Amino acid sequence: MRRNNVVVAVTGALVGLVLLPILALTLTVGPVATATIVQLTGCDQGGPGGGSVVVDRQQLGASEMDIARTIVDVVQQRRLPRWAAVLAVTTGMVESRLRNLDYGDRDSVGVFQQRPSQGWGTREQILNPVYATDKFLDALLALPGWDTMAPGRAEQAVQRSGFPDRYAPRESAAAAIVDRFWNGPDNPSPPTPPGGGTEAVQAQTLCPDQDGSDVPREPGPVDPTTLPPGFTLPTDVRQRAAVGFALGQLGKPYVWGAKGPNAYDCSGLMLASWAAAGIGIPAGTLSQVHAGHAVAAIQHVQPGDLLFIPGALGTARVPRHVGMYAGHGLIVDAYDTGTGVILEPLSTWTSKIVAIRRIADPDSPSPPPGGSPLR
Repeated sequence: MRRNNVVVAVTGALVGLVLLPILALTLTVGPVATATIVQLTGCDQGGPGGGSVVVDRQQLGASEMDIARTIVDVVQQRRLPRWAAVLAVTTGMVESRLRNLDYGDRDSVGVFQQRPSQGWGTREQILNPVYATDKFLDALLALPGWDTMAPGRAEQAVQRSGFPDRYAPRESAAAAIVDRFWNGPDNPSPPTPPGGGTEAVQAQTLCPDQDGSDVPREPGPVDPTTLPPGFTLPTDVRQRAAVGFALGQLGKPYVWGAKGPNAYDCSGLMLASWAAAGIGIPAGTLSQVHAGHAVAAIQHVQPGDLLFIPGALGTARVPRHVGMYAGHGLIVDAYDTGTGVILEPLSTWTSKIVAIRRIADPDSPSPPPGGSPLR
């Protein structure tokens, strides 16, 4: 194959009444860099692999595409050019394969494998993809001429990686992913100051969470935004951190795709809460329902456990809403766009719960800080 050729094939497939366009790109950049992307729009209701992208034979599923969407959301909220999103997604693909890793080389964590010891923020902050993206963009914008640098140069200048040649070959793949989520002009103006982007925009996604609750809200003994007298946090350090963070968001609005700090959707609240405990979990309900390990029955539920229900548009097989058990018979969740983050009685959820996942057992050891970054 001649170098630097780009072959694009577009086909369409009709599944039921839904047209699922298929975009396949094969690209070669340089003497050894080859990547293949197969992008499918639409959701496979059978599991988290639906609407996936394959890059270099590695599948990017619902969680990875949610991370990509989050990166694009932050860039658009800051009114930065589309190219900033391409560079950020490229970096996430190389550093973590767009996963919110809570391990890496030395103290590296998160989507961009940023290191607390190098001033990127605390471990807890970096494990929130919104914060991590903002920090990457801050460093990118500090580079004179970042938007005109040769392929891979801007990413390397930010990351100072030991593998500088791995960014350039991914830029075309990243651009295809960004195209799926980008809305509006390529170069909006004026840009906001560094650190300004925190909310998600209503971008189209391959597999939207569709995660509004379907539990009827009725007047009762639980005040949705106030902890009852005598409420105590769990004694386990990590459970206490996760539950305490989630409860600290009571009253904040629900914004689809948001992961804080000013708004959340249901899975975004779970991600940010466990990040506050120093534990990274996937983005999106489709992937969070596989996080941690299963809890067999509601009788064994502990504070910090994630509870899944079908939600307004999900099913028992593919739940689309998640809340956290806070203890004392209470659940905290981002309910829907009209309600925000609230407390609900566990009893109103019990008949609808289809899965319970425990992210960290009490007093269990933390994940090892070492390991190699997955480039």
